Order: sequence, then C-alpha cells, then structure tokens
Amino acid sequence: MLVKQVSIFVENTTGRLADVTRIIANNGIDLKASTIADAADFGILRCIVEDAESAKKILNENGFNASISEVIAVSLENKAGGFHKVLQILADEKVGVKYIYSTIKSAEGEAVIMLKAADNAKAIEVLKANGVKLVTIDDVK
Repeated sequence: MLVKQVSIFVENTTGRLADVTRIIANNGIDLKASTIADAADFGILRCIVEDAESAKKILNENGFNASISEVIAVSLENKAGGFHKVLQILADEKVGVKYIYSTIKSAEGEAVIMLKAADNAKAIEVLKANGVKLVTIDDVK
C-alpha cells in the first residue's frame, strides 16, 4: 500500500524543526511517523500525517518548502528478525531500498515501517507475494 509522505526542507538552525512541529500541531495534524536526514546547512524532514495535502498546504503557507511523495507502509512482527525478513525478500528480488523509518504509533505486537524502494510497484508486488502485510495510514493508530 502506498502512503503519502510529506517532505519538508528545514534550515539547520536552532528551533527551526520546532517551528515545523508547532505548525503541524497547531493545525491539529497528528504526526504518525518521521525521520530527518541532515546536511551542514539544511535537513529534509520526512513525515507521515493523516492529511498530507493539508499539511503540505499549511507548511507552504508558513514559508516552508514542502512536497508530497509516496512510500510503502509495511507491518511486521515486533520481534527479532521481523525487519530482516522484509529486507531479505526485497534483496532476493533485487529491489533496492532508498530509505526506511519507523512509525511513532503501531498496533500491539506489530511494528510498522515506511519504506521507499527504487521501484515501489515491484516492491509491493514482491512483498504481497511473500505474505508481507502492507498497511494504510488508517492502520497506524
């Protein structure tokens, strides 16, 4: 299942990340998953929210450069080897993984990761064929 992800360009200055989360929170948007990749002067905050289109619009209106892309949401057993199983399936089928991150919230006994593959369509096909549970934003409680 593809899930919309909001990516936000954030200057690497004290308090700027807090500005982003304040805007998101003040607009009643629940942050369900996030990761940040940084460089010397800036970072890219990637996050999953219930209404990606609204979040993008609000952030853009507040001076942030935000865009939307899609990632795969994968539910896996929250035990040793659960994550490896998913990555091994993709590796065996020669599907590259660009990045991953986990959710802040997940169902009891399960972990949910967000995964950006080099070929999302092939990754979904391979994962489904191997019995991996894919989830939607509604499944991330």
